[in-house]
Amino acid sequence: MLDLRYQDKNIAEVLDMTINQAYEFFSVAKIKKHLKILQEVGLGYLKLGQSLSTLSGGESQRLKIASELNNQSNIYIMDEPTTGLHMSDIDNFYRIVQALVAKNNTVVIIEHNLDIIKYADWIIDMGPEGGMKGGELIFQGSPEDIINCSNSYTAKFLKKLL
Repeated sequence: MLDLRYQDKNIAEVLDMTINQAYEFFSVAKIKKHLKILQEVGLGYLKLGQSLSTLSGGESQRLKIASELNNQSNIYIMDEPTTGLHMSDIDNFYRIVQALVAKNNTVVIIEHNLDIIKYADWIIDMGPEGGMKGGELIFQGSPEDIINCSNSYTAKFLKKLL
C-alpha cells in the first residue's frame, strides 16, 4: 500500500501532514475548500491522520463548527460554548460565529463571558441573580443600551469593556 504514491507521497506521508501543509500540497479545489475551513477555525496545526480521540474539548468543538460553516439559514443555539477556552480560542470562536452569521445563519448564545457578550447584536439579560433570586427579564436590547440598565450585573461589568 505504501508503494502507491500521489505527488511523490505515500498515504502515511499524507496522513502525517498538518492541515496547513495539506492545503499547500493539494491542488484540487474541493479538497482545498474543506482544508481552508479547518484553517479558518484555527485547526491548521492538526495532522490529517490524527485520531479524534486525541482532540481537546475546544478542538472537538471547533471541528463540529467547521462542519457547519457551509450551511446557510440555520439556527444555532450554543450553551456557554466558551467555557474552558483559552483567550485566543475565544477570539477564534468569535470569528467563527461571525462567519456563521455572514452566511445568513442565526446564532443564539447563552453565555456569561463578557468578551462574547460585548459583540452581541441583541442581549437578553435574566436576573437579577441566579437560582431562586433570578428568572426575571432584566433587560433586552443592544450592548450599548444595556450599560444604562441600573439593576443588571452584566451592565456593570460590560460598561468597563465598551
